[in-house]
Amino acid sequence: MESNAVLLESKSSPINLLNEMHQLRLLGHLCDVTVSVEYQGVRAEFVAHKAVLAATSKFFKEVFLNEKGMDGPRTNVFLNEVQVADFASFLEFVYTAKVEVEEDRVQRMLEIAEKLKCLDLSETCFQLKKQMLESVLLELQNFSESQSSEEENAAQPSVLLESKAAAVAEADQADRPLDPPDFPADRPSNGTSPEMPATKSKEK
Repeated sequence: MESNAVLLESKSSPINLLNEMHQLRLLGHLCDVTVSVEYQGVRAEFVAHKAVLAATSKFFKEVFLNEKGMDGPRTNVFLNEVQVADFASFLEFVYTAKVEVEEDRVQRMLEIAEKLKCLDLSETCFQLKKQMLESVLLELQNFSESQSSEEENAAQPSVLLESKAAAVAEADQADRPLDPPDFPADRPSNGTSPEMPATKSKEK
């Protein structure tokens, strides 16, 4: 009787593998490539493993697969126009799948990811830039909303003042007599009401 196949899968193995390769690189063990980086007179050398670089970067994969002969026990690769700090961050990312950088370096990390054809780093930088842009837009929206609410609050007292002033003016007019008492010549002397001449003219 055949037994059913079962899957043996470790969730921690990929992380453990990365951590172990990272430790080997930091100690300089089993490293078979030296990457020389130079930018504006600043130069540094980094040792790494071909397999890790080739697995994470199509640029390095093409370099290693197309090399004709070994320069000795370790291959040398020269990179110009790449800042030392940026390449150090790139190496940390490909060996640990994470790296902490300043916000203003995210664009530079995206550029180095595109130059070295590292899809994982490129996607990570793109997502982070998107989140940063969304947070900035959210801050701007909150700021504009708070500004508009402040303007509304500032406008409301002036509207109230205007309505109060209009109410006071109406009250003053109601208290005043229609004809001022100082001008008796304007009043009718024959006892007829002021409306009489108007009605006569209408009849005519």
